[in-house]
Amino acid sequence: MKLIACCFLICCSLYSIIPTKPNYTQTDPLKESIVRGREIYNDFCMSCHLPSGKGVEKVYPPLAKSDYLQTERIASIKAIKFGLTGRIVVNDKIYNGTMMPLGLSDDEVADVMNYITNAWGNKNDKIITEDEVAKIKK
Repeated sequence: MKLIACCFLICCSLYSIIPTKPNYTQTDPLKESIVRGREIYNDFCMSCHLPSGKGVEKVYPPLAKSDYLQTERIASIKAIKFGLTGRIVVNDKIYNGTMMPLGLSDDEVADVMNYITNAWGNKNDKIITEDEVAKIKK
């Protein structure tokens, strides 16, 4: 009887420390989005903004340490989603060019935004979601 009671107590103790669901399903949506966004950046953005995100002075604005990305969240999303024509100021420098629409879906826009706002000295803990991008109109 003592053996059964002892086994019961051990099993109950072990049950309380073993998670009921495996930890395999826990994910970090922002980190996953950043990984996908890096691939999109490499395919669509890198040729102009360069692997370093520094852009080309007077032609393509930098994304690295970009004040524009940090302060103009909606305008940045619009630029990726719909393209951009005209004057913008990034890190106190004027850029007056054209960025053609890339043809990305809303989830791809969100992913690339999460990547570029968390790379090259940028930091953005507030995830940009597909729903947020979908709500932004021209």
